[in-house]
Amino acid sequence: VDRMTLRWFMRDLDIRSTLIANTISEPLFDQLAAGRKVKIADFFARITQDERLHAIGFCPARDSAVMASKSFPAELRCDDLERWLQGGDNHLPSKRGPLHVSVQPLTSEVYPAGKLVLVHDLGFVTRRSEETQKYIFYAFIGLAAVVSLLTVVIAQLSWRGWVAGMRSLLRGEGLLRDPTAATAAAARKMDVPEFR
Repeated sequence: VDRMTLRWFMRDLDIRSTLIANTISEPLFDQLAAGRKVKIADFFARITQDERLHAIGFCPARDSAVMASKSFPAELRCDDLERWLQGGDNHLPSKRGPLHVSVQPLTSEVYPAGKLVLVHDLGFVTRRSEETQKYIFYAFIGLAAVVSLLTVVIAQLSWRGWVAGMRSLLRGEGLLRDPTAATAAAARKMDVPEFR
């Protein structure tokens, strides 16, 4: 269940990264074309106010320095982004917990192409995974209790039926007596007002 939910969250974060990249590409390229790097830092700072988006950066070229928000991890460099583009394990360990790295290529007519790096905090995934584990544990405990109760009830009913069968066998009912005589005796009992 952990692996399945983690795959769901990773897919959702990749979709979210594509949405963010498509949304900010035009304003970002306008700022880059005007040469306003301070405005870009402010722009990135406003975007990273989202609780799940840990950091954001832009690499205009492979050999250039990254333009990024203050919380951008130092392990991510412009010359080493190819491994994050290949997919697979996009996790980056950090002091705050695991991070998810998504690299989105951006193109523009007014500025050379670059790569947008989005770093999401995976702390919420860890918290939800722990909650899911807890709920599944309680669900299995409840299921085990219900199954145990049903087993005890069925065993009790089976035991009573077996004991009643053994008593009738020991009394000789059904083996030595004529079954039609027992039926006739039961019919006579039904004619008595008390039995009615």
